[in-house]
Formats: sequence, C-alpha cells, structure tokens
Amino acid sequence: MTAGRDKLIRFYKGTEGEETVIRLVDLAEQAVRTQKFRLSGFLDPYGAEIAETVAANYDGLTVGFDGGYPGAERQRAAFCHEDFGGRPDFSIAAVRVEWNDAFLRLTHRDVLGALMGLGMDRATTGDILVSAGTARILVDKKMAPFIVEHLTSIGATSVEATREDLQNIVPREERTKDIRATVASLRVDAVAAAGFGMSRSRAAADIEADKLKLNWQSVKNAAQSLKEGDILSLRGRGRVEVVAISGQTKKGRTGVWLRRFL
Repeated sequence: MTAGRDKLIRFYKGTEGEETVIRLVDLAEQAVRTQKFRLSGFLDPYGAEIAETVAANYDGLTVGFDGGYPGAERQRAAFCHEDFGGRPDFSIAAVRVEWNDAFLRLTHRDVLGALMGLGMDRATTGDILVSAGTARILVDKKMAPFIVEHLTSIGATSVEATREDLQNIVPREERTKDIRATVASLRVDAVAAAGFGMSRSRAAADIEADKLKLNWQSVKNAAQSLKEGDILSLRGRGRVEVVAISGQTKKGRTGVWLRRFL
C-alpha cells in the first residue's frame, strides 16, 4: 500500500488538502486491512472529492457519503471493503437548539462559534441549519449528549438544546438569483465582483483576507481564471456558481451567467 499512499500524499502536498488526505489514506488502509469499513469525520465538498480520489487508488475499496439528510453539504465518508457484507453506520445525530429571537438574530457563524468554544473538533460537526429562533445541528452521534448538556448559551443569548429526530431534517430550501453580466476577464476577482455585487477592489481585499474560496479552497491569486461549474463562496455572503460562459462582446468583455445562492 505504500506506493499508493505516497503518490496520494505527494499529489496534495502543500495544498489545503494535505492534512485531509493523510487522515483519509489512513482510514482507507484500515478498511483494506480489516476488510470492513472505516468512517471519516464530516468533510466539506473538497474533502469529499479527496475521499473519492483515495478510494479509487485502492483495489476492492468503495466510498459512500452521508450528511444526515438529503442534500447535505458536509458529509461523512465511509470506506468499505468489497468483502464487508453489511451497511456502514454513519453515526450521525441531530440536535435542535432554540432561543428567543424577539430581539436578536443568531447566524450560522454564531452557532458554529459557540460549538468551537466548547472545544469541539470541526470534523465532528456537519451542516448547521439556522432559521428564526432555531438551529438544527448535524453531529457525530457520540457528541450529541455533550452538546445537549453543555450548549446553554450562544454569545449572551440563552439557548436550549435537545435531541432531534433525523427524520425531521429536510433539505434546505435554497433561494437563488440568476445574474447575467459581462466581465472584463474571467479572473476570480472580476467574476466575484459581478456575482456578489461589489467592486473588484473589494473582491481583491476579501481574497487577501482569505474570505473568498474557489471550490472550497482558499483563493491564492486574484488573477486565477474561472471555468463553468466553478463555485465561489464568500464568508457571510453565500455562494456563486458559474453556470455558463458565453462569447465576447464587441467591446471585448466576456458574458457570464452566474447563479447566486442567497
């Protein structure tokens, strides 16, 4: 297994996926050795892509994903050996958190910050679905009792945490806005400016502050070129998908069709 392991780690060396691929390779090799299955923590979509790459490099190994409800963004990966006859247990639970929202609106960042303040590892937490006065948190099943007992406040707001049935978690209703624009180039700062409704200088500043991600990886260079299917995500502002790229106008600008997830 060493050759495959070394190849994978070399491929991701120096990228944001380096630590992730090391963890996932270890799990994959454990699954091969035991001829059973091994479960990862919650992965973002980039981590899920890495998991698929890892599984493809080991004979007799498959990988499945589950985030606790259909359409989950953060999911756990289960590496399964072909001789494993059962179905993997993804060990996911849901916790419902409620508060009085008459005077304060809590956000995804507030809830996640409170969980991290309890000393939780990000890999133990999946999606956090926030609505008025309520948040539903997908977590590793072992962590659910801990959250129920210890999550009593978010910032200065008192909250009550209880167990939630996974069957009550429904796919989020995503609001979208289609944007058709022309850009001077397909540089990431130009497309981000069009998609998020801001100036290129502001987009460049957000890149410098590591607030903008491309396909769930930090943008290192504002001049990086985008293609159809790419996803931009800006902290606190949602996501923008590059749906289509059309031809150039007479003035040399490029037409783009963007879809913003609000």
